[in-house]
Amino acid sequence: MAVAEVAIIGGSGFYELLADPYEEEVETPYGPPSSPVARGRIGGREVAFLARHGPGHVLPPHRVPYRANLWALRRLGVTRVLAPCAVGSLRADVHPGELVVCDQFVDRTNSRPDTYFDGPTVHHASLADPYCQELRSAALAGLGGGTRRVHDGGTVVVIQGPRFSSRAESAWFRAAGGDLVNMTQYPEVALARELGMCFCGIALVTDYDTGVDGVEGIEAVTMDAVFEVLGALVGTVRESLAAVIEQIPRERRCGCAVSSAPDFPG
Repeated sequence: MAVAEVAIIGGSGFYELLADPYEEEVETPYGPPSSPVARGRIGGREVAFLARHGPGHVLPPHRVPYRANLWALRRLGVTRVLAPCAVGSLRADVHPGELVVCDQFVDRTNSRPDTYFDGPTVHHASLADPYCQELRSAALAGLGGGTRRVHDGGTVVVIQGPRFSSRAESAWFRAAGGDLVNMTQYPEVALARELGMCFCGIALVTDYDTGVDGVEGIEAVTMDAVFEVLGALVGTVRESLAAVIEQIPRERRCGCAVSSAPDFPG
């Protein structure tokens, strides 16, 4: 069986990208992943797909089995992960309908299992630069041919969810230098680094969170509004992902694997 070197973690709208897909159940020490892992080909590359929130979007952000998801992909040989996600904008110059290739995050979640190293093995992964620059370059090149604006870099504040931010929280995140708000990038990105996997967060901007200075007439975000914009953005990114994957070098020259533990956990 061919190794699935690249994986996509996202909504079920990305599943149809795969040519001749088939599903594979993967057992993990951390319970079952969100969904069976679908495998197929995109542009001559073997690619795996995992539905982050499960089939039918039934898992809220704080209940996603992040450790099982990343472990299952690594078990199948995946070394690169593309992770499209919905975000709210905290900046007047980052508009709904645009894309951001993230470069930093701030963790504001709580009580989520976020490491494979609970002891007795102790390991401290470096997350100074959490998103793989090699994958980021591929994403920027592949997404750049589309009609939507793509921002190079952005700090995503990851909140616990499933609720949205209060106005005070949103203002606090902006004052602290956050560009985006999301509910799933952490601990995905940290777990990928512990497993020596490259990770790229592709943010799909769906709203202005609770409001942004300099933008008039903004209403507080609702789930219905998010899904309405997200539907169009998923189509845009889906059409571009083949180009992104084509840009990914066959051999890794980044340092993402350096911070992983010497022995693969599990």
